[in-house]
Amino acid sequence: MRYLFVILGLALAFWAPAAGAQTLKPGDNLSISVLQDPKLDRSVVVDPSGEVAFPLAGHIRAKGLTPQALERIITDKLKDNYKDDHLDVTVAVNNSPKDIPEEDLKPKIYVTGEVTRPGPYVVRQPTTLIQAIALAGGLGPYAARGRIQVHRRNKAGDESLFVFDYKAYEAGENPASNITLRAGDVIMVPERGLLE
Repeated sequence: MRYLFVILGLALAFWAPAAGAQTLKPGDNLSISVLQDPKLDRSVVVDPSGEVAFPLAGHIRAKGLTPQALERIITDKLKDNYKDDHLDVTVAVNNSPKDIPEEDLKPKIYVTGEVTRPGPYVVRQPTTLIQAIALAGGLGPYAARGRIQVHRRNKAGDESLFVFDYKAYEAGENPASNITLRAGDVIMVPERGLLE
């Protein structure tokens, strides 16, 4: 009879963490690392649409997944790029619970994709697209500079899309394309293709 209680206790110990496993949601800050390629290590934020962007893996739907499920998806997407049969990908959630409620009340813009420090940024004054990219540490090495996107949801719930050519702006062309952002705007810097 004692053995039965021991087995039942062990089963409950293993089952309880799985039942309460944390699922990812928009706004979560994630640290993703790849043991075999530290250049890919980065912090990313689950954007309002529930996606994260990661080099060589592209945009991945993360909302509703556990960190372990996201690890498996990233591993599957990266494995063809490496000779090593077993990639060690780690996803950790870096939310600070004490900061979340107050921060949620402040107007934010979201910068995701190929920037140095993706994440939500509080906007206290008018901020342009170039300023937001600078807040996020600038464009990353894999950024598609010619097709940066700004997603904006209006009051009716429809979404507008602005496409920004950083290379053209850098060359002095079309200065009006450096739009002033609004709270809730999502800046997506996609990964460049092979021929870009």
